[in-house]
Amino acid sequence: MSKEDFPGWHGTTIIGVKKGGEVVIAGDGQVSLGQTVIKGTARKVRRLSPGGYDIVAGFAGSTADAFALLERLEAKLEGLPGQLARASVELAKDWRTDKYLQKLEAMLIVSDGADIFVITGAGDVLEPEHDVTAIGSGGNYALAAARGMMDSERDAEQIARDAMKIAADICVYTNGNLTVEKITK
Repeated sequence: MSKEDFPGWHGTTIIGVKKGGEVVIAGDGQVSLGQTVIKGTARKVRRLSPGGYDIVAGFAGSTADAFALLERLEAKLEGLPGQLARASVELAKDWRTDKYLQKLEAMLIVSDGADIFVITGAGDVLEPEHDVTAIGSGGNYALAAARGMMDSERDAEQIARDAMKIAADICVYTNGNLTVEKITK
């Protein structure tokens, strides 16, 4: 099965918004398999505390693959406490070069409250230019909506919630059951 045929790529929206000294990562709860909704209340945004170091992560793609990546990220952070950027780069390098990891079908948005990154299986660790990033099937809708709200009076959480509502109204693989995690540094 090719990546284009993989059902997990067609189902979720995760957004990260950095504004006013905080970062909010929000994700919808829909799990789709092809054109069928399997579950509407999944938690795709999680708080991690490797070695007492608090981070928030959201994932799109295969759940099992995302959990494998989150475990590896936690292990990297155990060895590099307080260094999210470096741990993310190390994870991306492993993901790109390890034969087992190369097969994983997921993407991550991670934040420590100061920085926000998208980590991909192509070896990328991307820091958004405009303090907003999004992944998943509804990611571009949420990203565009959030970018349009960044100059408003809304805080990071309200921007994330409003952008996710817009994405859920447009993307059939995204619902309005949100998990929202806020982190400050």
